[in-house]
Amino acid sequence: MLAAMPPPSTTPPNQGKPRMADPLGAVVHGAPATARAAAGAPTRPAPVVRDRDDACPGALRLHTADDGKLARLRLPGGILTNRQVDALATAAERYGDGHLGITSRGNAELRGIGDTCGTGLAELLRHTALLPSERHERIRNIVASPLAGLDGRGHGTLHPWLRELDALLCAQDWTPALSGRFLFALDDGRGDVAGLGADVTLLAQEGTAVVRVAASALRVAAADAPRAALEAARAFLATAAAAGTGAWRVRELPPGHEVALARTLAGAGIPAEPTPVPDAHATAPEPGTAAAPDGTYAVIVAPVLGRVTSTQLRALAGPGGEVRITPWRGFVLPGFDERAAHEKLRHLHDAGFITTPDAPWAGVGACTGRPGCAKALADVRRDALPGPGALPVYWSGCERRCGHPHGDWVDVTATPDGHYTVAVRGAGERQVPLGQGELALAVAAARGTAATGTARTQATGTGTGTGTTTR
Repeated sequence: MLAAMPPPSTTPPNQGKPRMADPLGAVVHGAPATARAAAGAPTRPAPVVRDRDDACPGALRLHTADDGKLARLRLPGGILTNRQVDALATAAERYGDGHLGITSRGNAELRGIGDTCGTGLAELLRHTALLPSERHERIRNIVASPLAGLDGRGHGTLHPWLRELDALLCAQDWTPALSGRFLFALDDGRGDVAGLGADVTLLAQEGTAVVRVAASALRVAAADAPRAALEAARAFLATAAAAGTGAWRVRELPPGHEVALARTLAGAGIPAEPTPVPDAHATAPEPGTAAAPDGTYAVIVAPVLGRVTSTQLRALAGPGGEVRITPWRGFVLPGFDERAAHEKLRHLHDAGFITTPDAPWAGVGACTGRPGCAKALADVRRDALPGPGALPVYWSGCERRCGHPHGDWVDVTATPDGHYTVAVRGAGERQVPLGQGELALAVAAARGTAATGTARTQATGTGTGTGTTTR
């Protein structure tokens, strides 16, 4: 049975949200978040305690936003066929506001859905194999290296792992107990999505895979990797139940409750040996083209502020029959020869996509903001500014900062008094002075504080709200 929303909560307001310090541990609204921050001491968030089930939206359980209902569609590895891309464009036109939002997990969101459209949307998704299991659709959160098998780096395609892990998740009776925010990452060995803070990470190596959960890393045979990831998720659920704090993700487990990865794999009959945790850097592929050793090319583009029209979406179809959505809200289109790749890039530029690393909107992101999100304090998508810079910049409508990057980034956050604060987050964390009428100058100065090599370093969103593309 389709439901537009879960039953109304009987808990008092604010319950179910994590009771913790400001997750950024930094200045908010021009004042220190904590006394420890004011003294210059590092801040440690209090343990997360959740007292409700996860209400993360899905394809069937829709969230009610200020601009209508919202559906979040899980797309394992971000991989779509051309037919599925066309189906999503049709869904946006028929049931939504004509746009598709791309999330920081390579998933998709439809907004502005009418009250009576849930059944029709579900039928369209089933018809195009985008809804393989109604019970499991919200837990199919899998990101994958978007250029795997396309540019000669890494250890080849990840499609077999993706298919097997997704099938395993959908075949188990216990997996729907995972939160809709629990994340798997499949990395082809280059270390890109391994830096996205997933709960369970598989990192391909020559004939083997590294399975990582928090600080634990074990090497298994490549053929055992998907099953090892599934068992790691099962172990997390057992650990979370023992902790009793309602943790949705591995990082929310309280001290003293670590996932026993080695014991779990041994109990499942999966041979494993300890290995150092590999280096990982969450780096987005730059817009343009990527060449493979066999002479084929992939085209890489991004939509402005992570949203595409249905017309733009259909323009992505290419000769490879496949479109990959990246965890950095971009698209990878395989299967071109060199000339066709450059022609496609020009066509997508004309269609309004970001096609070069130095394009004005490259590296600029924003949450939904007003009027779509009730918690937003500003129309950040209207206020966001294009411009060059080494660091990515993210415009947030409130302190939740839904969908913000990790690593080094520029944080522009709306305040209740109708203004914005600007800060650099990451290794060089600092507040940026902001005078009257100097927002554009402050953002430009903040974006220029890092070396060019970190220009596209980002990671998955950490916001807990549903007003924006956080998942």
